[in-house]
Amino acid sequence: MAHGPYTHVSMSIDPGQRPRIGISFYASVTRARARVLESGRPYLVLESDEADVTVSTTGAGPVTAEDLDIARQIFNAAARYLADCERLHAEHAQATDSAA
Repeated sequence: MAHGPYTHVSMSIDPGQRPRIGISFYASVTRARARVLESGRPYLVLESDEADVTVSTTGAGPVTAEDLDIARQIFNAAARYLADCERLHAEHAQATDSAA
């Protein structure tokens, strides 16, 4: 089965609740970048042709201890994602080579 790239965006608005937006990237064109603005504020961007998500400091202010915790969580999750992708890619390549 062929899987084409896409980005899924959803929004839920429930009475008495804050609106919730979900963005799922299933696109090979997704880009990730990180920069520090001239003001000294760091930010991280994940983007596709259809949507982007920007993560920065609390209230766009100075880096807090909570911001550091979130940055570490993002780093650890990204490292795990990379390791899983590398492992699964290698397994798939090995299975393909064995079948040939």
